[in-house]
This record gives sequence, C-alpha cells and structure tokens, in this order.
Amino acid sequence: MVAKKCYKIIFYNQDEVFEIYAGHVYPSEMFGFLEVEALTFGERSQVLVDPSQEKLRTEFEGVQRTYIPMNAIVRIDEVEPAAAERPLGRVKSGVTPFPGSPGHHRNND
Repeated sequence: MVAKKCYKIIFYNQDEVFEIYAGHVYPSEMFGFLEVEALTFGERSQVLVDPSQEKLRTEFEGVQRTYIPMNAIVRIDEVEPAAAERPLGRVKSGVTPFPGSPGHHRNND
C-alpha cells in the first residue's frame, strides 16, 4: 500500500504568515499560482481553542481547492502523514516582512 503524501505550506496572506497542511500541491494552469487541494484539519475536540487555528478554519471552511500566488510562498515541506493529524496550522500576525517580500510597501515620501 502506498502511503499518502502530506505537505506543509507556509505563505504570506495580507501581512500574516499562514501555515497549512494539504494532500496535493501542484502548479496551476493560472500563471503564477500554486494549486493546493485536500486541506487537512485537526480535531475540534480539544479543550483549549487556539484562535489562530480557528481563524484558519473560518478562512478555509468549505474550500475544496485554493490558489496561492507563487511569490507569496515561503516554503513547502513534504511531511509524514501523521503530522497532518495535528491541527490545521497557524497564523502569525504582526510579521515584519523582509524588504521586497509580498506585502512590503515602500513609502517614498
């Protein structure tokens, strides 16, 4: 039996860094985008609720496939499928982007 693959995708989204887990990642037919399918969510039976995980659940609720701009991608890792049983990922706010990275705007005033 072939083991299923799982990918951890870290990307910028509106001045935040998202970390999500998915079963399929490939270049999109839309130029400049990465296609991500089979998002993996963790169990909700936890006693403690992580607000960043709930934000991801809300953001991706009902999404079958998402398209992420390639210039927003920070990193993609193939991880053990057991790692996908962890919660969906996280959102980090208040990130100061490296100059020239997505979301960084230079004020020339």
